[in-house]
Amino acid sequence: MLNKLLPMPLHTLILTGVWLLLNDFTAGHLVLGLLLGLMIPWLAARLSDPHPRVQRPGLAFLYLLKVLWDIVISNFEVAYRVLRSNKHLRPGLIALPLDLRGDFPLAILASTISLTPGTVSVDFSDDLQWLYIHALHIDDEQALIDTIKTRYEAPLREIFGC
Repeated sequence: MLNKLLPMPLHTLILTGVWLLLNDFTAGHLVLGLLLGLMIPWLAARLSDPHPRVQRPGLAFLYLLKVLWDIVISNFEVAYRVLRSNKHLRPGLIALPLDLRGDFPLAILASTISLTPGTVSVDFSDDLQWLYIHALHIDDEQALIDTIKTRYEAPLREIFGC
């Protein structure tokens, strides 16, 4: 019951506090700030799409470290390839079959791929069964797919339990 009346208590406190900081601290502004702090989250809560909860926060931290490491290593690999002649590059578009479900985990996967230099997430298929990825250089398409699935998709499935 309380959760329906006060769906986002932290947001209520922040909105009320910001309102009071922006205006004079009077009884009228306190009442108006509380009213806005209660009504805005109450209205917005019905519009929000619940995200899956992180089931394994320790694994999420390790995933973040892995992605940061991959970004650093990929920067060197891309710099090496770009500084060489362009005739050595074999860019291409691949279709990654997805086992991951949920908008939020899929967005994290696509962002991870785009953050890693040398690859960019292009689009999802309409049925969310495929993620299209552009790669700066592809030696072996299946090896790239396997790497993304084991290095990024599998840990995200564990983190979010999907």
